[in-house]
Amino acid sequence: MEARLANPRGFCAGVDRAIEIVERALERYGAPVFVLHEIVHNKHVLEDLRSRGTVFVKSLEEIPSGAVTIFSAHGVSEAVVAEGKARDLRVIDATCPLVTKVHVQAQRYAGDAREVILIGHPGHPEVEGTRGRIPGTVHVLSTPEEVEALVVQDPERLAYVTQTTLSVDDTREVIDALHARFPAIKGPDLKDICYATQNRQNAVKALVPEVDLLLVVGSANSSNSSRLRELGERSGLPSYLVDDPAQLEPSWFEGCRRVGVTAGASAPEALVDLVLARLAELGVDSTSELEGEPEEVVFQMPPELQG
Repeated sequence: MEARLANPRGFCAGVDRAIEIVERALERYGAPVFVLHEIVHNKHVLEDLRSRGTVFVKSLEEIPSGAVTIFSAHGVSEAVVAEGKARDLRVIDATCPLVTKVHVQAQRYAGDAREVILIGHPGHPEVEGTRGRIPGTVHVLSTPEEVEALVVQDPERLAYVTQTTLSVDDTREVIDALHARFPAIKGPDLKDICYATQNRQNAVKALVPEVDLLLVVGSANSSNSSRLRELGERSGLPSYLVDDPAQLEPSWFEGCRRVGVTAGASAPEALVDLVLARLAELGVDSTSELEGEPEEVVFQMPPELQG
C-alpha cells in the first residue's frame, strides 16, 4: 500500500497560538495554570498539557480566586469575562483572533439594529461564546430547513455570521437559503471565513480522487475534523476519524492500494507520524505528500506573554 498525505493538514495558527499560550504561562507563572474548557479539541494535546500542570475546568467556579486562568481558543461570552474579573482571576485570553473577528462583526451588526443569525452547531463552545457576545436576539441554526422555519421581527433588518470551524462549503446551502428568503440580509465577505478550515477541506478534495480510503486524524469532538471525514464520505470513500493509532482496524485496508491521510486543525503532526507508523505495520511501504496551499499566518501572543 501507499499513503498519500493531504497538504495542508493539522495545526492552524490559532491552535498553535493557544497551545503556546498555555506553555508560556506554565513557564512564566508555574503550575497549576487553569484553562476554561479544552484549550483545543484533541485528547493527546490535553494529556500532554495536564502532565505539565495544566488543569482543565468546566466553569470558573472550580478555579481558586486570583489563579492564572486561560480562556480557550474557542472564545467565551461577556458574562464569563465579567465573572473572571469579579473572581479576581489573572486571565489570559487565548481566543483565536479569527473568532474574535466574528465577535466584532456580530456586535457591529447588532449595533446597527439588526437581528443576528449565527450559522453553527448549537452547544459548540465557539457558538456559545459568540452568542454570549451579541446583544439582543441571536438565532443559531445549521440547516436550510431551519431557515425556512425561522421567525424574525423584521426581515429587512437581518445579518448573519458563521462558526469559524465551518468552511464556505459547509455554510453555502444555509447562506443561499437565507438570501433566498431574506434578500436584504447582510453577511460577511467570503474571505472572512477561517482560512484553515477551508484550506484543509480543499486539500481533502484534492486527495479524494487519488485514494481508496481516507483517514482523518483528530478527536471525535473536533468539529473541523468531523467535517473532513464527512467530506470523504460524501465523495463515496470509506472514511474514518481516528485519534489513536490503536483504532486502526486491519480489515479497513483489505484490497486497498492507496490510503489518504489528513488531520484536523487541532491534531498534532506527531500523532500523524504515529498513525503512519501503524500503517507501515499494516502494509504501507511508501508515503508521499500532495502539493497544497502554503500557510504563513502567525498570530501574536497576548501582551501578558510577549517578550
